[in-house]
Amino acid sequence: MMHDRLPQRATARRVAGLAVIAVASAMLAGCGGGSMFGSSASTSSSSSSLGDRFSQIFGSKSQAVGEAPPPPEDNEPTCPSVDIRAGASTLAVGLPGKPASGNDLRYQISVLRTARDCTLVGGEVHARVGIQGRIIVGPAGAPPAVIVPMRVALLQEGIQQKVIFSKAYQTTVNLAQGDGTTDFSFVAEDIAYPVPPGAAGDNYIFYVGFDPQALKPERPARRRHR
Repeated sequence: MMHDRLPQRATARRVAGLAVIAVASAMLAGCGGGSMFGSSASTSSSSSSLGDRFSQIFGSKSQAVGEAPPPPEDNEPTCPSVDIRAGASTLAVGLPGKPASGNDLRYQISVLRTARDCTLVGGEVHARVGIQGRIIVGPAGAPPAVIVPMRVALLQEGIQQKVIFSKAYQTTVNLAQGDGTTDFSFVAEDIAYPVPPGAAGDNYIFYVGFDPQALKPERPARRRHR
């Protein structure tokens, strides 16, 4: 049975992630910018109206942004920690053609908490990664519902970073009427990857964040001419 090991450098990465929150709005203004983890993956949708899956699945096994994850339970397999990709903890959306700031800000989305759990199924690790976030309506006003684009990726850190899993997701959040703040949650439940050999799993880490590229439809594959 594998045991949970949390690399000490994860704390440093979390501190660095908090430092960029203040400038993330400018970096992601108007839903601009590229994909966080390179090539785009397939997308899926989920509605917050289906219930708070985050709390149902993880309970108290979550951490606020910047906190260390809770200790593992007995007989729990190795489960990579969750971090927020630098510059992707906050997404600000402005009026078309306007900067997402000041009176032109429509809404801003932020990550508040994350969580994960893992189970062993044969030679694979099946993982679930959850995100709790908040949408704040800006002076320009937001639509009744907002599509939140996210990406969950599993990377193996090292001299040459390796992508183990990467997928874009969308969830539609209905904004509360008469209230400038709406909380939401999302859980990616379809993550599976081979059990890492030896101590390689010590360098695995989940990255989450907002990915505006997930809102764009993927280009159809080109047909090869015979």
